[in-house]
Amino acid sequence: MNSNGQSALADKLQSLGVRKGVAPLPPRKPNSSSIDSVVAGSFFATPRGEAFAAEQTFPRDYRYGNSNLLSSFPLSLISQWANDEKISTLPLSRFAFLDTETSGLAGGTGTYAFLVGAARFIDGHFVLKQFFMRDPAEEAILLEGLANFLAPCEALVTFNGKAFDAPLLTTRFTLHHIPVPYKKYSHLDLLPLARRLWRDRLESRALKFLEEHVLEFKRSSDEVPGYEIPWLYFDYLRTGDARPLAGVFYHNAMDVTAMAALLAHMNDMLESPYDGSVQHGLDFVALGKLFEDLGRVEEAARLFEHGLESPMGEADFHVAVKRLSILQKRRGDYAEAIRLWQNAAKAGHIYAHVELAKYYEHKTRDMKAALKWTKSARRMAERADLPAYARKHWLEEIDRRLARLERKINGHVSA
Repeated sequence: MNSNGQSALADKLQSLGVRKGVAPLPPRKPNSSSIDSVVAGSFFATPRGEAFAAEQTFPRDYRYGNSNLLSSFPLSLISQWANDEKISTLPLSRFAFLDTETSGLAGGTGTYAFLVGAARFIDGHFVLKQFFMRDPAEEAILLEGLANFLAPCEALVTFNGKAFDAPLLTTRFTLHHIPVPYKKYSHLDLLPLARRLWRDRLESRALKFLEEHVLEFKRSSDEVPGYEIPWLYFDYLRTGDARPLAGVFYHNAMDVTAMAALLAHMNDMLESPYDGSVQHGLDFVALGKLFEDLGRVEEAARLFEHGLESPMGEADFHVAVKRLSILQKRRGDYAEAIRLWQNAAKAGHIYAHVELAKYYEHKTRDMKAALKWTKSARRMAERADLPAYARKHWLEEIDRRLARLERKINGHVSA
């Protein structure tokens, strides 16, 4: 936040009677409700004073949409993607899930995190605590409570937290001379991985959008839009009435819980993509690209194959075919490639017939073998249950190859 933004926030807080270093609670109007009467929580002691936190515990078998909260462990492939080996060595109980609700989105020293939701697995149960700042003068108290809750952990899981939540909280801890509890933690930000997995299929990678379209979870009417949250907190500071904040606590709780469910779903996708966790062709293709980048080329090829077997748009289909072909060329080990192509051809994959035809035409100059595989590819394309654009793609490519091979065999083009 720039100096003008910080000044505006300071003026806003001052107009509400909030002064740095002073801890009067918001003035309560008649018939208003305190926070402990609105959400289930309790007060607890910290070295700097009494803090308030709401708490929820989710059982082992709790399902968030179509996903469990308990992920299959370890996070081996996610660890490789994140380039952090430590992530693959930690048990579930060492991960903390965190999300903040703030007085603004700009960040900087003028932005408060008035509500911080943090969760971790304790005895297999998902325990969520939401630390609330009843007045900005209580910020250090909130941070002490949060630091104590995070102390047993070694890894932080967020959604866009590397860019926003963690830097914001680091600033607040530093301003109050409190050691940053997660300073040496591994940090797994799920947003970049979500972009890798769903940017080609989904129009948005916002957490709430992923909830609805990946986890198949719909929030209740208690949900409040994120853009309203700072103003609801300012109203609370003005009136002392916490009732409108119930929706803010719900919003934050769903964000934190969704992270655990999304991590579980992502890990299942990477570790067991053929067990039902991946159902869309474009998701197989996205996984194929990711596995290719990780150097796992054989698995990438298999994922591309599955993607080509699933319905997808024409442009995406062509991208998948091209990616698979390039991948096969990059492999370079033609003995192993031929074995894989032959197995795939037996299983009915058109692309494998075409790749074998290319190999025999261009590598061994065996035009008869190339012609045999090209003709078998055409028979497969004619019989396969394919979308019209996919059949058209294969038949056009195969017919061009057939015509060229027949010319070569007849001596019109040198072999």
